Amino acid sequence: MTSICFALLGLAETFAADWPQFLGPARNGVSAETNLASTWPKEGPVALWKMKVGQGWSGPVVSSNRIVIFHRVADREVVDCLNATNGASIWRAEYPATYRDDFGFEEGPRATPSIDGQRAFTFGADGVLNCWDFSTGTNLWRVETRKQFGNDKGFFGIASSSLVEGNAVILNIGGSGDAGIVAFDKSNGRVLWKATDEDASYSSPVAATIAGQRRMFVFTRKSLVALNADGKVLWNFPWAPRIQASVSAAVPLVIGDQIFISASYGTGTALLRFGENKPEVVWSGDDILSNHYATSVHHGGFLYGFDGRQEQRCHLRCVDLKTGKVRWSDEHFGAGTLLVVGDKLLILTEGGELILAKTSSEKFSTIARAQILGAEIRAHPALANGFFYARDKGTLGCFDLRK
Repeated sequence: MTSICFALLGLAETFAADWPQFLGPARNGVSAETNLASTWPKEGPVALWKMKVGQGWSGPVVSSNRIVIFHRVADREVVDCLNATNGASIWRAEYPATYRDDFGFEEGPRATPSIDGQRAFTFGADGVLNCWDFSTGTNLWRVETRKQFGNDKGFFGIASSSLVEGNAVILNIGGSGDAGIVAFDKSNGRVLWKATDEDASYSSPVAATIAGQRRMFVFTRKSLVALNADGKVLWNFPWAPRIQASVSAAVPLVIGDQIFISASYGTGTALLRFGENKPEVVWSGDDILSNHYATSVHHGGFLYGFDGRQEQRCHLRCVDLKTGKVRWSDEHFGAGTLLVVGDKLLILTEGGELILAKTSSEKFSTIARAQILGAEIRAHPALANGFFYARDKGTLGCFDLRK
């Protein structure tokens, strides 16, 4: 019995650092892992396994040593569940893909799946929400949101990553009437509540506890919406791009009782202090940290993120959270994504380079860097139990970052 207890304890420790949703456990790009190597060999971290994937910019998620990847293969949207350690297939589910891109870009899914216990949720590029049995891949329920709510596919397909909060699966839908934000019962897909008449952006909902109360924040096409857990709207803070041909994709970043929002296309960034009736603007501006599609991260009173539009070459920046002052700006990156791990930054560039750097407010300081994947990376990576999972245009890879 003692040996069994120790074995179970070891298993619990192994799976203690899962990455079950977009941007990680707290949806803020922060990992609590402590067992990462302080540097890498010259050739980079070891690639444990790789597999071919289809179209899409949906990121991987990990729970209980299983990884889920959502992609498009030919004319099917495909959900693959794999062994996270060796990449072996556990189950595959698929259904016809109907999305067609008007601009000749990728036609695969954009939204990252969410895993909640024995359920996995995917939201396709044409608005099909599915709930899968995480053990077997059996489809438990399905909602075709465009048929039910009349939401538009937008410029580049539907991209809101689902937020599981209590018994609800919450999505930035952008449906007609009052179906801008919709919560579904995670057990059966029935609508629990609807809120706002605003169109959807490419941003995903986030939840946080402020002053002992659970709050939700959704960045729509027009504004930041604050809601209670029951879907009651507390306030709307207008924050929209100044041109029609635009997207807002960064997730609101909740830091204590403050909310950091950012968008490109002349919109800029703002730090708000939460209030029951309306927020207080702490600082704002369009020359500070305007995120195009990648959400910034926070560590030790400083924000780190990519400023500027992807096609115009972004700048990696550090910004003082208290004042909004830019502490440093590095112009040699282009676009990418960031994670915070302890006092380090993990940066994955759009060109497939992985960089380990210090979270320094004085200057950008690289510790290690290596080319691990090919180009055209838009999907956000995952970090679980010392393994880094990322995909480029055609490959998903698992890289060992442990000590």
